[in-house]
Amino acid sequence: MRRYVWSLVVLTSIATSLDAQGLRDKISELFIFSAGQDPLFLGGTAGSDSATALHADHFIPAARSENGTLISFIGNAISGNVANLPVSATSGGSTFRFEGGVPVRTSVSPGPVFAERAQTLGRGRVFVGANVNRMHFTSLRGVRLDGIEMTFTHQNVTGPACDSLVGSSCTPYGVPAHENDVIALRLALDLDMTVTSFFVSFGLLDKVDIGVVVPIVSASLQGTSDARIIPFGGTTAQHFFGGTSANPQLSTSRFVDGAATGIGDIAVRAKVTVTQSDRSTFALLGDVRFPTGSEADLLGSGHVAVRGLGVLSARFGAFSPHTNIGYLFQTGDFQNNAVLATVGFDHLMAPWATMAVDVVSQLQVGESKLKLPGPVTYDAPFRRTVDVTNLPNERDDQINGSLGFKFLTGSGITLVANTLWPLNHGGLRPNVLWTAGLEYNF
Repeated sequence: MRRYVWSLVVLTSIATSLDAQGLRDKISELFIFSAGQDPLFLGGTAGSDSATALHADHFIPAARSENGTLISFIGNAISGNVANLPVSATSGGSTFRFEGGVPVRTSVSPGPVFAERAQTLGRGRVFVGANVNRMHFTSLRGVRLDGIEMTFTHQNVTGPACDSLVGSSCTPYGVPAHENDVIALRLALDLDMTVTSFFVSFGLLDKVDIGVVVPIVSASLQGTSDARIIPFGGTTAQHFFGGTSANPQLSTSRFVDGAATGIGDIAVRAKVTVTQSDRSTFALLGDVRFPTGSEADLLGSGHVAVRGLGVLSARFGAFSPHTNIGYLFQTGDFQNNAVLATVGFDHLMAPWATMAVDVVSQLQVGESKLKLPGPVTYDAPFRRTVDVTNLPNERDDQINGSLGFKFLTGSGITLVANTLWPLNHGGLRPNVLWTAGLEYNF
């Protein structure tokens, strides 16, 4: 066992960060239009005459908190979701129990891919493997990542100085009239991720397995933002990205790209068989994911996550159904706890081929902690409401379908191929998650 643990340590030590530092910060840069300034700071207005210079910071998050919430939502949504990628099952290959010191097989197939089965490996047995998960994220809450729309609104300026300038109260939102100006921004993100996981499980006792999973995460990001100021009434002399009030620049764009590679969130797991018969087995499984991956580079969550599962497996000849029910506890400020439910089966189609089918779900507990600002209501010159984004304010429940195959080779190594695809729109999602791997049991 010690030899395999040290092998994993050596493998993880070769993972180093590439040219991008702070990959999450790249997302924030898409909202910075003047170098060294806050997001949404209007550098052109700041460099103009004193009559308009005060308008440069009327959209920045410090002046308009709703704008800051909208910007931070994107980074929080991405970093929170990439940390919840599934990991391989804790046991595969042949599993055993011992009767009078004689091993008796408790499974006929090498088991599921992302679901758990209740059988343990057996005292002294080892299960090792590696798999590669590849995904290209395409949507966030059902909205395409290359078509996210945002509308940033102006600070509601109030006070005696404003009242004196306009000759009336500035308290109503929309007074003075240039408070109706908005920045319309279209965001396009291209996010790819590859997770290479090395895992080992060891039969500590006849009915107790322990294991560890070490993921190596590679993330790459490209992003473009196209922003334009929409002046109320069609003309403006107050807000612009560049130029002058007489010849203002009302549109601009930003492009960022970067990549990072490193250790993800390491998981430590244990499984205990509670009851076992010739037909069915029930076990309890617990695992802890530690925040070993860099949150700044989108390689990990930055927070501890604890999972507990009840696992029920049955066997009817070559057909083996299973059910996993449990709970996920997450310590992150923007990550909800969740109820976990997986149901499926693995079927031995031939002595060398197994099919595994599952529905894997993660259902949030309570209202989502990732909230978007609501619509903005203007009081003047007439009452109206503006939606600030095309992203919906909804729960990030995730339901996925999984279809995979395991092929036993003559050398005893099992080849794994799997696809996992979303069945709903919650959270950050790829069109499909591809998995290829190797497993060995001895």
